[in-house]
Amino acid sequence: MSATTTAAPAPKKPFYRVLYVQVLVAIVLGVIVGWVWPEVGKNEWIKALGDGFVKLIKMVIAPVIFCTVVSGIAHVSEVKKVGRVAVKALIYFEIVSTFALALGLIVGNFIQPGAGFQGQSNAAAVANYAKQASEMKSVDFVLHIIPDTVVGAFAQGEILQVLLFSILFGIALMSLGERGHTMRAFVDDAAHAIFGVIAIVVKAAPIGAFGAMAFTIGRYGPQALGNLAGLIATFYLTALAFVVIVLGIIARIAGFSIFKFLKYIKDELLIVLGTSSSESALPQMMEKLERLGCSKPVVGLVVPTGYSFNLDGTNIYMTLATLFIAQAMNVHLSFGEQITILLVAMLTSKGASGITGAGFITLAGTLAAVRPELVPGMAIVLGIDKFMSECRALTNLCGNGVACVIVAWWEGELDRDKLRMALDRDIDPSDVEVAVTTG
Repeated sequence: MSATTTAAPAPKKPFYRVLYVQVLVAIVLGVIVGWVWPEVGKNEWIKALGDGFVKLIKMVIAPVIFCTVVSGIAHVSEVKKVGRVAVKALIYFEIVSTFALALGLIVGNFIQPGAGFQGQSNAAAVANYAKQASEMKSVDFVLHIIPDTVVGAFAQGEILQVLLFSILFGIALMSLGERGHTMRAFVDDAAHAIFGVIAIVVKAAPIGAFGAMAFTIGRYGPQALGNLAGLIATFYLTALAFVVIVLGIIARIAGFSIFKFLKYIKDELLIVLGTSSSESALPQMMEKLERLGCSKPVVGLVVPTGYSFNLDGTNIYMTLATLFIAQAMNVHLSFGEQITILLVAMLTSKGASGITGAGFITLAGTLAAVRPELVPGMAIVLGIDKFMSECRALTNLCGNGVACVIVAWWEGELDRDKLRMALDRDIDPSDVEVAVTTG
């Protein structure tokens, strides 16, 4: 007689050991410390907590992209599929980016958050951003995708450069056929180990979120909001509407709920909220998207590319902030000029990925190209840019996650059963045992 045994379900963690609860508590404590004891919040060691966590995450971004892309491409049967996925991703990025830019213009014209603004500005403070924007050229951006050396691309953490080399290496490995089996197995095993490293690093997320939030509030404080609270509220509500309505409709067309998806990536959203950087969640986001049923080649190509070409939050910010500045400076922008802003912003938003203050720099580039006299007005919003960057990063993360699922669905590389099961359960990104089994 044989006995049938079933694995007992894993015991549920106490709430205080759940990562997103820890991060949420850390953010609240960071806000309290920065507000009540600003001098403590501005301490360089407090700031180092947030900076150190972001550096730990950035440390593994290049290896994650390399292993995911190479493994994904090396296991496909034809080069055409790689190009097809890339083209579909770029088409999707441009369509959704246009919606984001247009939404910013519509809301800015309807609500007019800058009308009657009475605040003070310091034009000198924005000079450095304007200088960087003037040095941005499309040809330089394209050439920058090609690394001087492969080692340099990995050492500097240049996402697009690493992605380019990974695609070429993956195609070369695919062409080796059976001779490349050993190398493919090594890359696959390396990917499992790196995801394990990510799970270990993510355990420090509450400490990083506390340090980053305490410094932000201590450095800029509630006084930085002032008369600009209306712009902040407008931007956050517009971004929320974009995620719920635009991305919600897109998700529904593909057959899943945007609310279940947001719940699924809640850990990553809280990490981004605490660090103000969407890159801080990139590695574990790629892991979760694989677990969601997206194929490895799609995840490897779409997510890293999206960090430069699919910046929905940045797009909304650029058009909304441009109208705010124009309204605050009593400069009338015609319908034609606003359409020009949309078209120029679609280009400038692609060229500053990975640069500190990228959203602010691309805004300077857009204004300089359309109405140069508005560039000094950027100083009006400089004081609250840190608060705006939180929302930009959150929206960018949501947009890239949805984009990956949509492209996988479009390509026929989405496992519906895994999608349904994953959206109905919690995945702890700090669980090492679970992380090393990804893929």
